[in-house]
Amino acid sequence: MRAPHAPRTPARPAARAAARAARALPAAALAAALAVAGAAPAHAQGYRYWSFWEREGGAWTYATQGPGTLRPGDGDVLGFRFAVSEDSAEADRPRGEASFEAICGGTGAEPGAKRIALSVDFGEAADAPSGETPPEGRTACAVVPEDGTAAEALAAGLKPLRYGSGALLCAIAGYPRTGCGEQVSGSGRSGGDPSAGTAAGPSEDASGADSGGGPSAGLLAGAGAVAVLGAAAVRQARRRS
Repeated sequence: MRAPHAPRTPARPAARAAARAARALPAAALAAALAVAGAAPAHAQGYRYWSFWEREGGAWTYATQGPGTLRPGDGDVLGFRFAVSEDSAEADRPRGEASFEAICGGTGAEPGAKRIALSVDFGEAADAPSGETPPEGRTACAVVPEDGTAAEALAAGLKPLRYGSGALLCAIAGYPRTGCGEQVSGSGRSGGDPSAGTAAGPSEDASGADSGGGPSAGLLAGAGAVAVLGAAAVRQARRRS
């Protein structure tokens, strides 16, 4: 005959309470994490910088190269716009004159040289650094050698220029006086231009910041709290059982 099973020993009240706490604590922490995430700022971070554009087919297209490497041809039109952009889809196109004939029509062709029409939009007051006022937009017809770059054309017509690390263009015609591709609050965005570019933001910025839709800092912090508190509850329950 089999020996009768030994009667089960009822779980101690302290162990049962610890187990209930271990189950309840992660849920409470998750609720707290979601509350923190919900309290995170609604505005994304943006960058204050000069965007670079090419005129193609009567429309502005975000340049796929920087001014230091792009070598435009005779008759090309290039644009620059100073603004705050939250991400790549928010880059504002230059406003104002964008016709080669209007900008360079009075400049004759020269042997061994090319004419580049430049249209510069200094942006809106809402996008300006503190204490600065954007000048009126300007145009210039730059005459540079046949192998000249967009940066050379810009230097020929709209000095002084200022560059930062990674050859990031910081200022055109002395504007702005300070700053270079700095991150700013999304609430400072001018937000008025319905025509947005589609290429990357300050592509020559070496900061490596990602403007994509990753998880918010609040949610990451909350998830970390869930993991820490949950692990602590399990350890506590094991010690008491």
